[in-house]
Amino acid sequence: MTPALRLTDLHSYYGKSHILQGVNLEVGQGEIVTLLGRNGAGKSTTLKTAVGLIMPRQGRVELAGRDVTGQPAHRIASAGLSLVPEDRGIFQLLSVEENLRIAERRGSPWAIGDIYRIFPRLEERRKNGGGQLSGGEQQMLSIARALLNGPKVLMLDEPVEGLAPIIVEEIVAQIRLIRDAGVPILLVEQNLAVCSQLADRHYILELGRIVLCASAQEFRGDPGAIDRYLGVKA
Repeated sequence: MTPALRLTDLHSYYGKSHILQGVNLEVGQGEIVTLLGRNGAGKSTTLKTAVGLIMPRQGRVELAGRDVTGQPAHRIASAGLSLVPEDRGIFQLLSVEENLRIAERRGSPWAIGDIYRIFPRLEERRKNGGGQLSGGEQQMLSIARALLNGPKVLMLDEPVEGLAPIIVEEIVAQIRLIRDAGVPILLVEQNLAVCSQLADRHYILELGRIVLCASAQEFRGDPGAIDRYLGVKA
């Protein structure tokens, strides 16, 4: 089966700095895949390169078999690759419902009713301004806005960073529901417990190169690699 997302030999630069040095990665249909690594390894750069915010110097980005390499970011988003960035990118002065309405897209399989079923907190807060939401609620709103675009693949950049444990549990459950609704997910996250709960497969990135690809079971069975590459005692 054609992967939902395939990155092949991806090389990206910031100025003269060679950040991604031949990244190869796949997300299969129905999968949650995590991209792990220490700070500065190139995780966010990988996501930004995939969605066209950074132009790769070499390599390919394929979305459900379609080559989207080098296309403008809005074209890649329209093709179905959605990134929820670390800074969330919601409209602070608009209400929750207004934030959702302007993200609606004709032909998308997702409607606002679907969003409220997965994120009941957003329905409760639908008249509140984006700036009045907690950090966790803002994160939910950011994910919800991406879903309304009808993504073929959803990429999440550190969705639970800095959130209270009870909210983390809620977002983990919501990510599962999104996957169960048929949206494959590529997740960048520092919280190893969250990654272990969610992922079917893991990649570890070190200095711009993939140094490990493992199934969830293989990953759990290799605490030495987790310690070596992530500096975390498993």
